[in-house]
Amino acid sequence: MPKTGSTAYEAALAPHASMVISAPPELKHAPVFRYNRFFRPMIERFIGPEPDVVAVMREPVDWLGSWYRYRHRDTLAGHPNSTAGVSFDAFVAAYCRGDPPPFARVGSQAKFLEPQRNGTRVTHLFRFDDQDGLRGFLGSRLGVAIETGVFNRSPVLALDLCAQTEARLRRKHAADFALYDSIGPDGYYVPSDPPPRPVT
Repeated sequence: MPKTGSTAYEAALAPHASMVISAPPELKHAPVFRYNRFFRPMIERFIGPEPDVVAVMREPVDWLGSWYRYRHRDTLAGHPNSTAGVSFDAFVAAYCRGDPPPFARVGSQAKFLEPQRNGTRVTHLFRFDDQDGLRGFLGSRLGVAIETGVFNRSPVLALDLCAQTEARLRRKHAADFALYDSIGPDGYYVPSDPPPRPVT
């Protein structure tokens, strides 16, 4: 999942990995449907069936705040994806539009993690703020101590969001909030009933 510290974990785990995919972004940040189509058949053929699929999810407002700050960096000045000159409230309002402008087109965490019809799904989902739980899980499974650094630090910006905009966000992207709230304290998530459909 983009904006959840994936680069830091890639750097920490690369020395222990048989395969590392760091580019292009479409493969580095592979949603479940893309994993199911491209990676799962290869992994199941050469490693074994039903591998664990681990992901990290960020609280939806915080996740959007990270995207907003990341796209505010100087290297994007003048680019359609830049959030320079846009308030966080305006960014979130644009994100909630049916056809958001390029700077607010960041996708959906719930859609990224959506289980597939053939049963392929995330088997272990951790909250972004549960770094101890994530490192503990990975360390116990891999038999190594996980030490992560800081990468892709974004500028510090005000993330003010008015109540009306936040209410619209929670209504339009209810599936993201429902999925995040479903993650238990042990970091495991087993989908049962489908999350609510977004309001259009």
